[in-house]
Amino acid sequence: MFRRTIEIVGNSFRMAMQELWKNKLRTFLSLFGVTIGIFCIIGVLATVNSLQRNIQNEINSLGSNTIYVDKWDYKGGPDYPWWKYVNRPVPRYEEVKQIKDRTPNARYVAFALQRTANNKVEYSGFTLNGINVYSVNEDFIKVQPLAMAYGRYISDAEFSYGTNVGVIGNEIAEKLFTNPELAVNKTISISGRRILVSGVIVKQGKQMIGGWGFDQSVVIPFQFGRTIYNELKTDPVIMVQGWDNVSSKGLKDQLMVTMREIHKLNPKQEDNFSLNDINDVRDQLSGAFVGLNIGGAVIGGISLIVGLFGVANIMFVTVKERTAQIGLKKALGAKRKIILTEFLLESAFLCVVGGTIGLLLVYVLAQILSKALNFPVFISVGNMIWTFLICILVGVIAGIVPAMQAAKMDPVAAIRS
Repeated sequence: MFRRTIEIVGNSFRMAMQELWKNKLRTFLSLFGVTIGIFCIIGVLATVNSLQRNIQNEINSLGSNTIYVDKWDYKGGPDYPWWKYVNRPVPRYEEVKQIKDRTPNARYVAFALQRTANNKVEYSGFTLNGINVYSVNEDFIKVQPLAMAYGRYISDAEFSYGTNVGVIGNEIAEKLFTNPELAVNKTISISGRRILVSGVIVKQGKQMIGGWGFDQSVVIPFQFGRTIYNELKTDPVIMVQGWDNVSSKGLKDQLMVTMREIHKLNPKQEDNFSLNDINDVRDQLSGAFVGLNIGGAVIGGISLIVGLFGVANIMFVTVKERTAQIGLKKALGAKRKIILTEFLLESAFLCVVGGTIGLLLVYVLAQILSKALNFPVFISVGNMIWTFLICILVGVIAGIVPAMQAAKMDPVAAIRS
């Protein structure tokens, strides 16, 4: 039985190849619809999946199992009531210790003063504008891991004494020193204050949803940063990361009680702070990507329908051309299911060929976009499997009627024709 199945598959493959070679133009036009359909579906899926993966990686980089305590709500939307949040009090550094003491579920509590506008970095007569400056505490590196390409991170003693040291982003190091490695132990200037560069952050690359933008940033100890900037004129944020065995919901519930106590709110008063769960942002984006995937599938599906009729047409012609051959096979004892299987396999194989061409086109386009836009586009194994499953399904649907027509032929009438 197994040997017979292999013979049928091999025979169908051989006949399909003969059909491709004998009628190149007809086959090309028939498979063009399948190629375009697969190109659209896999192209959209690959782009959306790549976009989703890059954004999810950026979200994960904001801290796993982490709650951002801020006066702003990060959900956004067209009806965002900014007027409701603008007058709220900003998070204060003094609240960090209170959160640690009152929140058992909190493992690390990081604090950062975010100064992301009108910053200038100077070195040896060169000036860079639009630099981010983050004044952070010791726990920041625990919540927001930073790898150093050169040099070292800020030490605990430097945090405690507010030493004028800091680490800089890769882009700053390249522009000021050409070779980033040369930046270590050099002294730069921010707002007239001298800062010794202790390390250079590993290059992060372009970010799509904002994020920290460490490539264009300087990170300094909070105790030193507060001597440069007025805390009330920056954008402070507290990041609370829970223990590994604590869910983000459990951490958020406990933080809600803690923050209301810290802000001395009675039960009737509304919250004057926001607890932003990174998982909520991730789920919200995942929902948006579902819609994009469906839209891409619909567009590609329309093209596949056109391709389906093209393959059905070529199979009807093939059945007509092989009528005498089909009659001879049946006269020699070939059963209906054998004839049916052969034509269905041939139809599916033709669609797989068209789909493979479409997949190759997507791969070429992905390579071009990855290099031109510095945006990694990838084709997942799942997308490849979907390609072949869709092609086989389309091939079976396209070939079922012609195959049944061939299987039902009367052998005598077929041989006479």
